Amino acid sequence: MNSCDATQRPLHKKFFDLDGRKTNVRTELVAGATTFMVMAYIIFVNPTILSFANVTEWKGSGPPFAQTMVATCFVSALMTLLAGLLANRPFALAPGMGLNAVVAYQLVIGMKLSWQEAMSVVVVEGLAITFLVIIGLREAVMNAVPASLKHSIAIGIGCFIFFIGLINGGLVRVPVETIAIIQDVPAGQPATPLTLGALHTIPVGITIVGLALTTILYARGWQSALLLGMLLTTVLSVAVNWVTDGKALTVGATLPESVWKLPDMSFLALPGLHGIAGMFSKLGVLGSVLVVFSLMLTDFFDTMGTILGVSSQMGDVDSAGRVEKLRPLLLVDSVAAAAGGAVGASSVTTYIESAAGVAAGGRTGLTSVVTAALFASAMFFAPLAGVVPPQATAPALLLVGFFMAQGLRTIDWNDFGEGFPALVTILLMPMTYSITNGIGCGFICHVGIKICQGRGREVHPLLWCIATAFLLYFVLPWLERLFAAVT
Repeated sequence: MNSCDATQRPLHKKFFDLDGRKTNVRTELVAGATTFMVMAYIIFVNPTILSFANVTEWKGSGPPFAQTMVATCFVSALMTLLAGLLANRPFALAPGMGLNAVVAYQLVIGMKLSWQEAMSVVVVEGLAITFLVIIGLREAVMNAVPASLKHSIAIGIGCFIFFIGLINGGLVRVPVETIAIIQDVPAGQPATPLTLGALHTIPVGITIVGLALTTILYARGWQSALLLGMLLTTVLSVAVNWVTDGKALTVGATLPESVWKLPDMSFLALPGLHGIAGMFSKLGVLGSVLVVFSLMLTDFFDTMGTILGVSSQMGDVDSAGRVEKLRPLLLVDSVAAAAGGAVGASSVTTYIESAAGVAAGGRTGLTSVVTAALFASAMFFAPLAGVVPPQATAPALLLVGFFMAQGLRTIDWNDFGEGFPALVTILLMPMTYSITNGIGCGFICHVGIKICQGRGREVHPLLWCIATAFLLYFVLPWLERLFAAVT
């Protein structure tokens, strides 16, 4: 062994334990890049939602677009790096979809908070979850969940990812007739909630070509099939946009005028810390507690589902359903929520798209370090990151969904008390577009059926508390309206 190999050995062999995790540097690099490309949409989607970029009447009510975009890259890079170094697992973190919508449309538009006050809600929620991790409650809750529900959560997330791929790629869409009914406009014919996409259009055609390329590469045993599929589909999309003068695709796939620019670092003033007093002043103590609880419950179980799902795919779950090195990851995720609120990027959470990196072979924190480095570089090269269109990431999401759904065989479908809650959990995640809704309804069904079967004593005490908390969560909108009427 030469001196160069000797100096590299401690990092590769000891810190990340590549040999022990049966991986190598090349595989981890590819996996990290795959995760980033599947997640890159958040760099633009998050500031679009928070700044109300597409809502004319509310423009100016949210944080500046450029500032939020840089804050999104910064906090995603920092927290993903911490996850890789502290937990040594291939998880990536970024501002959560759904959570950012809650901040924008519920807290700012619905409750008339300033965006700084709305971010303060996120900060308080993150601190509350961090406290639960420190006292061991968050880990205890995850360990109390029965194996059947843990498997169903992982499978449900796989179905959710698959469904996201179908929607993003245009393979499935909401029919015009359904939209007309939702808007109370007579449609003149029966409507279905979903239907096949416009298969004759160029964007959907590109998705289909990308899916064909990705599946061929994977079927031929290419470990980097997901990443190569995304790159080839992106090149195809750019070429099509160039030939058609940008008229073929409506999102992404166009080369920017400038590939880099200096980042707006205004987020370092930590705007989310400046609105705490205003939040309590406007909402009051009880109102603040209810809002924080609602956001915390969503964040808590979204993360639980993601970690269980991706860890199961990676083989990091033992026979009792316990995840290896759980507490460091939970701690990073909890601190990330508060950090995201502090910089004005909304709650940062562990991403289900981490499964794409795992599918590409990622097994250690080196994958996360690579993803973090790419997020950090995106602070300067954000325009270039926006080239990847949804048509390019959709095939990868479809394959990842397939990989995660293979756990269906592990559920005992002959036991009604195990099978029915599992099915509820699995289907409600994609059908309601929410991991939390699927988990909550599954938990309630599990406890309810056990009671009906006379097996209530088999339910873990923490599961009783969780089911009760979810009942409160689902009636929370009614409680909020009641509270508003009283005050």
